[in-house]
Amino acid sequence: MTKTSHEADVAFIQALAELLREHDLTELQVKREYGEDDSLDVRVSRSQPAPVVAQAPTTMQIPAYAPAAPAAGGGAPAPGANAEAGVEDPAQHPGAVTSPMVGTAYLQPEPGSDAFVKVGDSVTEGQTLLIVEAMKTMNHIPAPRAGTVKRILVEDASPVEYGTPLMILE
Repeated sequence: MTKTSHEADVAFIQALAELLREHDLTELQVKREYGEDDSLDVRVSRSQPAPVVAQAPTTMQIPAYAPAAPAAGGGAPAPGANAEAGVEDPAQHPGAVTSPMVGTAYLQPEPGSDAFVKVGDSVTEGQTLLIVEAMKTMNHIPAPRAGTVKRILVEDASPVEYGTPLMILE
């Protein structure tokens, strides 16, 4: 029984290490209770190289690039749109759709397929905008209301935190 328990614990720790790697986490701590006086405390951590740490602010810079594509098609509104985007926090926008959890955002249902929505698409309330994967579970993020996708603020397969603005609907 001890050998079986030991093998299960090793498999559990390997699964935790895989979660760290897949989701670019730096640390994960879990306490597993087996019985009254029997438990397993596991803390798995890794150090991240400097470029990965620098990548998180880059993800937050994406909103500055996102309005450039729609504004360029409009011609005249481009200077005002870029100036407004530099001042405005996308999370404070009334049409912001934010992440309800920590995970990885995917803009398409599977690799190689079309995105759920694109800038300029009209969406209905409840329509899937994107997926946030958390703990190997794909969570569809629905449109909170009908509207038009004005900006997509995240890249496909990018990590997101709770409350991260994902899209702007108007």
